[in-house]
Amino acid sequence: MPMDPSFVGRTYPPTAPYQVGREKIREFATAIGAADPAHHDPVAARALGHPDVVAPPTFPVVVSERASQRVFTDPELGVDFSRVVHGDQRFAYVRPVVAGDELVCHLTIEEITQRGGHDFLTTRTEVVTTAGEPVVTMWSKIVVRGEG
Repeated sequence: MPMDPSFVGRTYPPTAPYQVGREKIREFATAIGAADPAHHDPVAARALGHPDVVAPPTFPVVVSERASQRVFTDPELGVDFSRVVHGDQRFAYVRPVVAGDELVCHLTIEEITQRGGHDFLTTRTEVVTTAGEPVVTMWSKIVVRGEG
């Protein structure tokens, strides 16, 4: 059953604050092969003007995971997660994510389309500090494969 396009514009409640940890950044950087010292060493990060280690550019996917789960488990929207394929991911930064940040995600469904028997769902997630300072906007497109 196709997703209902009337869900476009739906915004989910903000996530609980996510405390960005230095070790989490290091682990993520190591996992993706990001060897830049600023991702691992606070001294190297400070030499570049950051208050602590700086996260690789794709790190906000970790922070936004709770927000994304709300979409995937929304019974009214009806995403069949067993049929989901990741389609696209984009980031627009105001500033980098650094260890010590406390971040909150505000997720909105931006687009729902159908093509070739598949549903395409685009979400926009505004990642901000607990004080409301914008950090990064993320767009994610998933494809929910049709049954054919």
